[in-house]
Amino acid sequence: MSHEPDLAAFRTELRRFIREQLPPDIKATVRAGRQVSLAQFLRWHALLAAQGWLVPHWPREHGGQGWSVAQRLVFDEETCTADCPELNSITFDMIGPTLIRYGSRAQQARHLPPIAAGTQWWCQGYSEPDAGSDLASLRARARRQGGHYVVTGSKIWTSYAQYADWMFCLVRTDGEVKPQEGISFLLIDMRSPGIAVRPIVGIHGWSVFNEVFFDAVQVPVENLVGAENQGWSIAKSLLEFERLKLARIGENKRRAARAREIGWREIENGEPLMRRPWFRRRYADLQMRLIALEANSARFIERSRTGQPIGAEVSMLKLRGSQLIQAWEDLAVDALGPASLPYSGAALVGDSDLPTPDLAPTASSRRFLSRGFTIAGGSSEIQHNILAKQVLGL
Repeated sequence: MSHEPDLAAFRTELRRFIREQLPPDIKATVRAGRQVSLAQFLRWHALLAAQGWLVPHWPREHGGQGWSVAQRLVFDEETCTADCPELNSITFDMIGPTLIRYGSRAQQARHLPPIAAGTQWWCQGYSEPDAGSDLASLRARARRQGGHYVVTGSKIWTSYAQYADWMFCLVRTDGEVKPQEGISFLLIDMRSPGIAVRPIVGIHGWSVFNEVFFDAVQVPVENLVGAENQGWSIAKSLLEFERLKLARIGENKRRAARAREIGWREIENGEPLMRRPWFRRRYADLQMRLIALEANSARFIERSRTGQPIGAEVSMLKLRGSQLIQAWEDLAVDALGPASLPYSGAALVGDSDLPTPDLAPTASSRRFLSRGFTIAGGSSEIQHNILAKQVLGL
């Protein structure tokens, strides 16, 4: 007997909830492509947590709903296309499941309830100035002193560290062995003495990334996840939790809707862009690529549903999904023309007093922001290498 959920009914329930619960100011912020503020994020977290939908993919014994992969992806698609804030996958999709799998009971008891309630924000301490794609070369050190590790070094490109209460961090605890064998996985309280966070304001004007500096920061030994020097295997398995989401179907559909709105609103030679050959050609091409991406993603969802290994070819989802997002943003800027060029810092702030969600003032910022999509989560070059070596055997 099949126990698969009725996805059509599930979509209807999701849409009703979003229609009734999503605060108008948050919807307008996302709709206009502005940066969602911390206060807005936390309000949305509280609404989802009250419904039981903030961590629904977690096991029930840890506060989740035990949703299937298909339900998760439907949720992502519906929330994206309805202009809900994108949830912090580092908190809900990475560290939460990692603690469920590898954390001690004390670590689970301390962190899982506040994560599930939406009151604890996490950041990821992996990349360093000279250790990005070659993560095993990281140099942040953790030296054991009695009941603490003393952490010294720095991290960079740390997403939303300015919001974070905690960081899960890779540190070197043994410099005399192979690089991957001397790394440990620590949980670090971001309020600890000796931590400094320096935001990096990108060309897009958003404050997403940060530098984080550790000056002899003391971390209790009980914050070590797993065994000392075994952090590399945990770090690799952590990335498995988000592989099927890397196609970014919902985010692509959100951008497709924006492009369609612009196409009907903007006028060229007396008619909407949607009737102009150059815009229609590009819009149709991107729509076909999105349809193909969604169909490809469905194959992997079915594999997961039936217990089959997903395989290394899932890298094509990340590769195509991130490139397609950039193409949608390029089309929006080209369609809006000179109106998209002026920079306004106020237009990027989520809780500003700007009235209508005009797409033009944030269009260039959104395009610049999307350039990072083919870098974060494994660059396109790395995805090509994975496909070449592990799928094509080159």
